[in-house]
Amino acid sequence: MNHKAGFINIIGRPNVGKSTLMNALLGQNLSVTNPKAQTTRHRILGILNEENYQMVFSDTPGIITPAYEMQETMMGFVNEALEDADILCVMVELGKPNPFDESFISKVQAADIPVLLIMNKIDLGNQEILERAHAEWASVFPKAEIWSISATAQFNIVELKNRFLELLPESPPYYDKETLTDKSERFFCEEIVREKILRYYDKEIPYAVQAIVEEFKEEEEIIRIRMTIYVERDSQKNIIIGKGGEGIKRVATASRLEMEKFFNKKIFLDTFVKVAKNWRRDSLKLKRFGY
Repeated sequence: MNHKAGFINIIGRPNVGKSTLMNALLGQNLSVTNPKAQTTRHRILGILNEENYQMVFSDTPGIITPAYEMQETMMGFVNEALEDADILCVMVELGKPNPFDESFISKVQAADIPVLLIMNKIDLGNQEILERAHAEWASVFPKAEIWSISATAQFNIVELKNRFLELLPESPPYYDKETLTDKSERFFCEEIVREKILRYYDKEIPYAVQAIVEEFKEEEEIIRIRMTIYVERDSQKNIIIGKGGEGIKRVATASRLEMEKFFNKKIFLDTFVKVAKNWRRDSLKLKRFGY
């Protein structure tokens, strides 16, 4: 068989399991997963390489109505995914009502590529709910293939991957066959810290935070990382640091341990917390932070 390659782009509302699905398809955790909405802020490529194919999976931020400039940038990543896909996966959660407006539905309907409507979390429903949902989504996206999966339980993941291989166009690889992602080591360090903040803090705090690697030095036996955690207000800085520094110590310790698993190497992590006022609405700061 000739070599196949292409972009398989996963889009949907926040918290439907897009990152969990990509991680399951890759067999490793590249994208941050968390029950909180808007966990994914960037478009992250995960690349699955085999001798006769290269699948380039694209995890995207959840589709929302932007409230400030950072979210507008996030939705720009979603629009890119709609435009450059070879296979488009529209992901929904079983039993939830249709969250898409007519504009989005029309764009998907007009797509001249294979479209798969993927119902996730079917392990939380039953056969009656599944059949009803299948009929409802078939009426919304009549040209789409409808798939039922559970990304966390790994149900139908292998079958879905095999279907992607059938649908992929013949093409040489887009990336070197040793490449696993388009993101840097620094990016994944930042994502690990941000995931810990999502886990340990509530309300607005996680959404006002951006972690930035200021220094990354890899030595033979250790990687030395200097990380700054930016927040928007002094009160948020105090909450992140916590009483006697306990908050930031917990984040740093958990992040360091996960980084050591990720890199399979000893990590020295030095963390600081700084205020960058209203950075989510500041185009210059957003550009500096990689948006």
